[in-house]
Amino acid sequence: MTATAALKTTDQPVTADVLARHIIQEHDGDSFEAIKTLVLELDFARDQLHIASRLLSTGIGRGWKPSFERVPDTAPEA
Repeated sequence: MTATAALKTTDQPVTADVLARHIIQEHDGDSFEAIKTLVLELDFARDQLHIASRLLSTGIGRGWKPSFERVPDTAPEA
């Protein structure tokens, strides 16, 4: 179960701060282990995006191609 799915069972709104606290709590307060897990999850997601981009034709998205990195000026504020 993902962190977001686990938190949707509560009345608390799911924000970046709530997710961060939940992820660290799931790692018994070890922020280093939490970051390692997030890096591995990000790597997996990038791999899946790369595979999907190779399997889908650009015509299905009317020429859209996925971006593997976030554009700097669109990063969410913390």
